[in-house]
Amino acid sequence: MGDHLGKSQHALLNEGDENEMEIFGYRTQGCRKALCLIGSIFSLGMLPLVFYWRPAWRVWANCVPCSLQEADIVLLRTTDEFKIYSWKKVMWISLSALSSTSGLTPDHPLIADEEFIINRAIRKPDLKVRYIKVQKIRYVWNNLEGQFQKIGSLEDCLSSAKIHQKFGLGLTSEEQEIRRLICGPNAIDVEIIPIWKLLVKEVLNPFYIFQLFSVCLWFSEDYKEYALAIILMSVISIALTVYDLRQQSVKLHHLVESHNSITVSVYERKAGAQDLESRLLVPGDLLILTGSRVQMPCDAVLIDGSCVVDEGMLTGESIPVTKTPLSQTASSAPWKMQSEADPRRHILFCGTEVIQAKAAGSGTVRAVVLQTGFNTAKGDLVRSILYPKPMNFKLYRDAIRFLLCLVGTATIGMIYTLCVYVLSGEPPEEVVRKALDVITIAVPPALPAALTTGIIYAQRRLKKKGIFCISPQRINVCGQLNLVCFDKTGTLTRGGLDLWGVVPCDQNGFQAVHSFASGEAVPWGPLCAAMATCHSLILLDGTIQGDPLDLKMFEATQWEMTVSGDDFHNKEMLAHTMVVKPPDTVGQVPAEGLAILHQFPFSSALQRMTVIVQETGGGRMAFMKGAPERVASFCQPDTVPTTFISELQVYTTQGFRVIALAYKKLETDCPTTTLMREKVESDLIFLGLLILENRLKEETRPVLEELISARIRTAMITGDNLQTAITVARKSGMVSEGQKVILVEANEATDSSSASITWKLVEEKKHGLFGSQDTYINIREEVPENGREGNYHFALSGKSFQVISQHFSSLLPKLVMNNLGSSRVFAFSRVLLYFSDAIPQILLDPFSVKLKIFQNMAEKAVFPMAAGLNCIGHFKK
Repeated sequence: MGDHLGKSQHALLNEGDENEMEIFGYRTQGCRKALCLIGSIFSLGMLPLVFYWRPAWRVWANCVPCSLQEADIVLLRTTDEFKIYSWKKVMWISLSALSSTSGLTPDHPLIADEEFIINRAIRKPDLKVRYIKVQKIRYVWNNLEGQFQKIGSLEDCLSSAKIHQKFGLGLTSEEQEIRRLICGPNAIDVEIIPIWKLLVKEVLNPFYIFQLFSVCLWFSEDYKEYALAIILMSVISIALTVYDLRQQSVKLHHLVESHNSITVSVYERKAGAQDLESRLLVPGDLLILTGSRVQMPCDAVLIDGSCVVDEGMLTGESIPVTKTPLSQTASSAPWKMQSEADPRRHILFCGTEVIQAKAAGSGTVRAVVLQTGFNTAKGDLVRSILYPKPMNFKLYRDAIRFLLCLVGTATIGMIYTLCVYVLSGEPPEEVVRKALDVITIAVPPALPAALTTGIIYAQRRLKKKGIFCISPQRINVCGQLNLVCFDKTGTLTRGGLDLWGVVPCDQNGFQAVHSFASGEAVPWGPLCAAMATCHSLILLDGTIQGDPLDLKMFEATQWEMTVSGDDFHNKEMLAHTMVVKPPDTVGQVPAEGLAILHQFPFSSALQRMTVIVQETGGGRMAFMKGAPERVASFCQPDTVPTTFISELQVYTTQGFRVIALAYKKLETDCPTTTLMREKVESDLIFLGLLILENRLKEETRPVLEELISARIRTAMITGDNLQTAITVARKSGMVSEGQKVILVEANEATDSSSASITWKLVEEKKHGLFGSQDTYINIREEVPENGREGNYHFALSGKSFQVISQHFSSLLPKLVMNNLGSSRVFAFSRVLLYFSDAIPQILLDPFSVKLKIFQNMAEKAVFPMAAGLNCIGHFKK
C-alpha cells in the first residue's frame, strides 16, 4: 500500500483540517535550473522577481513532476478559495550518529515497532527520515502509508489504556533521543525579523515595483516635482510600515521566549525523576507536577491526580479551571472519543499556569506530554499571528476588480496611443514613452503609499485607545462591519450574579420561595448540602476562588471551606481534599463536614456538573447542578413537580438565571474512582431551583441604541435559557418595544409522526411577564407578504434549527425571501454543542444571515461560527 501511495505525485496535507493543503511532488532538474539562471541574467533580475511573486512558476520552471516519495521539492496549494501556492524543500534527518552512541540498529525494538508514526518515518537500513517544514510544523514521510504526516504530537488513535500502559512509566533515554531528533525542540521560536528582510519584502510589493517604474519614466520626461513627491511619500510609508512590523516582531518574540526556558520534572523509565529543560521535552514524556505554581511548557494529558489551572492566557477567562485525570478504560477507542464530555478537561495547555496540583493519595500528579512546540495550543495561537488568513471581503475583491478595470482601460488607451503616434510618424522612443505614460496615469502609483499612510495613522489612533492590531491591513475592513456580537453575562449584563432565592420542592411539589434578601441561610437538608458542595471552587492562599455563580451559591449557605487534615481520614481521599463545614453559629446541623471526594466538572455540552460527597462519619451522596431541563431528565419522574415547566417559565421570562439541583445516596463500599458517571447520574431526587439575578449594565442600552442607529446589527452569544435570552433582548433594546417575537419549535420525526414545526407567539404583558398560555399562530396569516410591516423577530433553539435544516431545508430560503429572514432574535440552545462540528455547513444557509442571539456557544464553536458567517457574507457591506 505504501509503495502504491508513494508513487502518487499529488496528496492532501492535514486532510479534513482547517489548514488543509494539496501537496505535489517535484524533482529539481539541472538543465532547467541552468536555463532559469541564464534567463535571470538576461532579464536583468525580472525573472527572479516574477518567481518571487509566483512561487508555483519557480517550481514549474526549475523542476519536473515526480512521485512524492522521490521528490526533493514539494509544491503546496491551499484548498480554500484563495488557492495560495508555496514551495518547500525536502530535508533529511540522519540517526546514524545516535545509532553509534546508543547501539541502535534497524532491528532494534524501538525502531522496528511500527505502531507509532515516528518509527514509520525511519527509513531502513540507513536510518534516515525525510521531512518538510510548513508554517513552523514538521511533517515526516510515513514509509508505511506513503504520505507526509504531522509530527510533534501523540497519535489521536491511542486509547486511554495505551497511554497509561506505554507512557505511564515514562520513556527510556533512547526513546527520548529518537523523538527529540525527529520531532525537534519543544520551543516556540519567533525570530526577530531583520530590518533588511522587512525592507526587501515591502519594497518588492508589485505596487512599489510599478511605482519605481513610473518614477523612472517621469524622470526621463523631466517630470521631477511629482516624481519627487511620490518618492518622498513612498519612503515615509515604507519606513513607517517597516518600523511597525519590526516593533510587532520584537514584542511577539519577547512574549513567547520565556516559554522556552522552563525547568520541569520528567520521569525517565530507568533513571527516575530528573529536572530537564523544557526545550528537551518530547511527546510521550511523563511530567511530574508539584503543588507549586508552574507554567506549562507543552500540552499534556493528565493521567493521575487533579489540577486547578489558570487558562486566562488562552481564553481570557479569569476563573480557574479544574482538570481531572484521564481514566484508564478497557476500550480500544481513541481516548478523545472515550471522554463522556469535552476531552479538554483532561488537557493542561501550553502557556497556562497550574496553580494547584492535588495527588491521588500518596502518589504524584502525572501528565503525559501530548504536543510540543508549535503543535501546542499556544503554538497555534502564535502561528495564527505569524500566518494570518488572507482577506476575502467584498471591499477587497472590489478593489482588485477596480484595479483590473484600470489596467484594462490603460491597455486599451496604450494601444490607441501607439496607433495614433505611429500613424503620425513620431519617433519610436517617443511612441513608447507616451504609451507607457497612459499606464502610469490610469493606474495611480501613489495608491500603496496613500493606503499605507492611512492604515498607519488609524493604527496609532487605535493604539492610543488601548486597541492593538496584529494584522494592520484589516483595519480598512472594520469600516464595513455591520454585525457586532456580544456575550450576555458580564458583557450586556453585570459581571456578578446576585442570588435572588431558592425554590425547594418535596413530594408535594414546589414550596414557598426562600429569599436571601433577609440574610437568612438555607435550613439544613439535601438542598443546603447541594449548595455547599456542588461547585468547582478552590481555596487558594486562604481565599475561595472560582465561578461567580458557585461563589454566590456557596456564600448563601454561610458554610466554611477548609482543606482536609490528619483528623479527616478516608483512604480514597486526594491529598488536601476540599471539606466544607457549617459555621459554629449555625445550629441543628448533624454533619460535622462534607468532603468533596470526586468531581465530574461542568461541561457546556453536558449542561451539568456532579460531585461525590462523603459525610464525616456518615454516608456518601452525589449532587448534581445544571440546566433545569437537563437535570430534571436525570431525576426520578415522581420527584419532579408536575408544575415544573410553568414554574421555570415564571422566572426565566423575568430574565432570571435558573439552576436546578438534585441528589442521590450512594453505596459507601464502592470506590469513587471506579464509579461511572452514567451510574452516578441516574435515578436522582429533584431538590429545587436556584434563582439568580443578572442585571443589565447601565451602558448596555445606550450602546446598543447607538449601534442600531448606525444600522449595525447586534447579536448575543449566551448560555442561558432561551426565555431568559429573549427577556434580556427586550430589556437591552435588541428587540424594540412593541415588536413581536415568534418562537419556532421543530420536532424530530418519531415512529408515529413525521417532523413538524409550530409557530408560537411570545407575548409580553404590561406587568413584564410573558403570557402563561401558549398562542399558536398561522404564520401565513400573521405575517404579511411584504413582511416588514409586521416587524417580527424569530427565536428557535439549536435542536429546532437542526430539525429544520435536516427536514425542512427548503423552508429556510423561503423565509428569507418573505422577509422573515430579517429576524433579529435567534438562539442556539445548548444542544447545539452536539453538532458544533457542522456549524460552518449549517450557517451557509441564508436563514442565518440576519440572526441575533446565539445561545450557549462553546469556545471551540465560536470560531467555526464566525467562519461560517464570513462564508455567507455576514460581514460584508
